[in-house]
Amino acid sequence: MSQVDELLAAYDAQLRGHVHDRLPESVRVERGGPLVRTLRLGKRGFVEYRDLADLDGEELDTLIARQVQVFAARGEPFEWKLHGHDRPADLPDRLRAAGLVPEETETVVIGPVEVVAGAPSLPDGVVIREVREPGDFPRLVQLDESMSHEDHSWIDGLAEERAADPEGLSIFVAEAGGRTVGDGWVRFPSGTEFATFWGGFTLPAWRRRGIYRALVAHRAKLAAERSRRYIEVDASDNSRPILERLGFVAVTTTTPYVWSPSTSPATES
Repeated sequence: MSQVDELLAAYDAQLRGHVHDRLPESVRVERGGPLVRTLRLGKRGFVEYRDLADLDGEELDTLIARQVQVFAARGEPFEWKLHGHDRPADLPDRLRAAGLVPEETETVVIGPVEVVAGAPSLPDGVVIREVREPGDFPRLVQLDESMSHEDHSWIDGLAEERAADPEGLSIFVAEAGGRTVGDGWVRFPSGTEFATFWGGFTLPAWRRRGIYRALVAHRAKLAAERSRRYIEVDASDNSRPILERLGFVAVTTTTPYVWSPSTSPATES
């Protein structure tokens, strides 16, 4: 088995369809056939699975339509997390036919912790701080506003998630002169060998100075201390080359297919 095959097998077996042990009280998880449906997680719900149990044709269309019905009744948008190696091959067409719209494709990259972990090297005047208490979260809002983002509700979701399980989520910011210039957080999915990295925003004026790499190294060191074996990232086209230079390996792609009650033709009369 090649390294890519080994990493993809571990990813499929441990992370896909995974339900964390400790979730915020507002989040509800349901199972329907091969699917795991998560309600009220951040700004949207999620539909995930390890595989689709060889469903095809009308049975698969019915399964997709059922998810639209569930979320339409709630007035809640949702994301169907499609992977590049999912079957059947026409699944993207069936999702679009049901009113789901693809967003930007990212690459799933995985790195062995012992390869990635190391002492972070930061530019002069830049420090990494952990976001722990409610009063710390404005640091994230400050960065979000600097990136011209108007909707900060995802930060409230992070705060709620961390309050439910402080050991399962660690959030960090890079600061220079009291200003937040970058961020990144790490989740520790229960019962797995993985840590997963998220965020990774850096202000344009502070890019190409090693801040992103330093935040990766800082989180990887924490993953090593937690005895995790692998680190997984859904990498953008910008971050993928950096991560591959740090020892990550591309194993598949992931594309969010999103249904919204305000835009989907499935809601039209």
